Amino acid sequence: MIKITNTSEDVCQDCVKQDSTWVHLRMCMTCGYVGCCDSSPNKHARAHFETSEHPIIRSIEPGEEWRWCYIDEQYMRP
Repeated sequence: MIKITNTSEDVCQDCVKQDSTWVHLRMCMTCGYVGCCDSSPNKHARAHFETSEHPIIRSIEPGEEWRWCYIDEQYMRP
């Protein structure tokens, strides 16, 4: 269920805690969690899905508006 559509977060807090880096940021549209993408070393957004079962994320990168469903493994229209 989509509940959260926007965030002011601009870091992966889990990467910050681990003194790690990320490539791109993704936001969970169920709870607003912001994590790093699958191209990042720690893949925190995917790990969040695997533990929470919140299936839909969106890119929070400037100029990107796409969404992704982990269950269907498909992009979704905004």
